[in-house]
Amino acid sequence: MSANSDSRWVTGPVTVEVPATSANLGPGFDCLGLALDVHDRLTAEVTGSGVEIEVSGEGARSLPRDERHLVLRAMRRAFEVLGVEPPGLRLAFDNAIPQSRGLGSSSAAIVGGLALARALVLDAGDFDDQALLRLANDIEGHPDNVAPALFGGLVVCGQSAEAVWAVRAPIDASISAVAFVPPDGVSTEAARGLLPAQVDHSVAVANTGRAALLVAALAGETGQLLRGTEDFLHQGFRSSAMPASFDLVTALRGEGHAAFISGAGPTVLVLVTDDSDLADWCPAGWVSSRLAPDLTGVRVVTS
Repeated sequence: MSANSDSRWVTGPVTVEVPATSANLGPGFDCLGLALDVHDRLTAEVTGSGVEIEVSGEGARSLPRDERHLVLRAMRRAFEVLGVEPPGLRLAFDNAIPQSRGLGSSSAAIVGGLALARALVLDAGDFDDQALLRLANDIEGHPDNVAPALFGGLVVCGQSAEAVWAVRAPIDASISAVAFVPPDGVSTEAARGLLPAQVDHSVAVANTGRAALLVAALAGETGQLLRGTEDFLHQGFRSSAMPASFDLVTALRGEGHAAFISGAGPTVLVLVTDDSDLADWCPAGWVSSRLAPDLTGVRVVTS
């Protein structure tokens, strides 16, 4: 059967780009996320049969080339929601987001896969961005990475029972980020496993105040970025899983830089408002880069 003979599918390949993300942003555990200007580029085409997967860039040596690949798993979920099943797929993934480094590689795969599946179907019906967010959150388990990957920019998000929400918040044009990426990753599951089941009420109050302050700081009160990125809820408990990252955060903050662990780590992110050079802070064997916020989110770039 020719894929092009089926009126449900777009003819030819479709490509989407999806940004990296930094979740938590210090005190914003599971509720704040920021999209960053590094992108995975995902291409798909409906074929007559079978599945072909090519992977280049980050993860090229380690990611599977079969149904275990997270992008394909997300696409399958979207096709199920849409009530369609392609006879075959040809997939090519060019990854720039480091794997297992706290920069949202898994969320990029999920959101990118869902958006890619939607773009392949000529009539996606009610599978709009809100439906995509709900499904992405269902797959990922929490929204603070998938929401900014979908919508771009700074996102305040959360979930309760079946409800999930994400609201774009303003981010001052002067703000960018410096990322320090170590050579080895840390699994999100391992990092989450270090968190206590309960914290003191005073800790929760202090962290809530810092998270609220950070939203204001990102919106323009940039003099409060250092205080606004102070965390009491999760980073300290995870320090044993990434001691070098935690030491770098401590040293940077001691010199007045708004540093924190990105996502579940081990990447260290610093929010900056000027052209100050932080390259000397980069540990040997790590990679540093300056990143602008991505204000668009996942997008179809060809069809």
